[in-house]
Amino acid sequence: MGFEKKDLDVVLVPSGLLIMFGYHLFLLYRYLHQPHTTVMGFENYNKRLWVQAIMQGERRDIGSCISVISANITAATFLSSVSLTLCSLIGAWISNTTNNFFESDLIYGDTQLTTLSIKYVSLLIFFLVAFLCFVQSARHFVQANYLISTPSPNVPLKRVEVAVIRGGDFWSLGLRALYFALNLLLWFFGPIPMFVCSIFMVLLLHYLDSNTTPLIEEFDGRQVVKNVEHRLSEMAMAIHMRSRQN
Repeated sequence: MGFEKKDLDVVLVPSGLLIMFGYHLFLLYRYLHQPHTTVMGFENYNKRLWVQAIMQGERRDIGSCISVISANITAATFLSSVSLTLCSLIGAWISNTTNNFFESDLIYGDTQLTTLSIKYVSLLIFFLVAFLCFVQSARHFVQANYLISTPSPNVPLKRVEVAVIRGGDFWSLGLRALYFALNLLLWFFGPIPMFVCSIFMVLLLHYLDSNTTPLIEEFDGRQVVKNVEHRLSEMAMAIHMRSRQN
């Protein structure tokens, strides 16, 4: 029995998924042990500094902070709506039994009905995972919005940091689910496009996920404000002394 074209799905599709999962396991290891070498770790470090500066600064400047959080909520809500819409479209496509394009001989690979059902279900699962991650991202950003806008100065700084960072982490997980969904979408056109896309996707993600920018030094927001006020007082005193001399 020779090697048929439908056997390509058995070889290339698991290989492509293994490459994607292997890269993300490697990225997870770097994120946990060397977070400064990854973009996600670098962004989380900057978010901690941002939260510290916001919580230690003046409460009257809280409007710009709420605008930043609201922009993240809007983006997460938009992508969750897109993911849910794509899930609905996949469901409508599955129910349309008259469309047999992906079962034609134009697709170089396994076009059996069982394999096609696996493709639909796999793609639907990743879009649902993306939807759930974006919803959780919006939920955590909303929680951060409540905490930052609370008029009481006794809000724990750590709680705000956790809400903001978890919102960003769920955002990243939702994007990763969409990346996997893109690979599975190309599987409908054959296992070869899916495998090639997996290789290029890993190379592109490795470039985008790597960070070489040095970390910003931590600072005390209250101390910065005091230094600025002290500097302004010195300038005002110098101007006053010059006016008196004249």
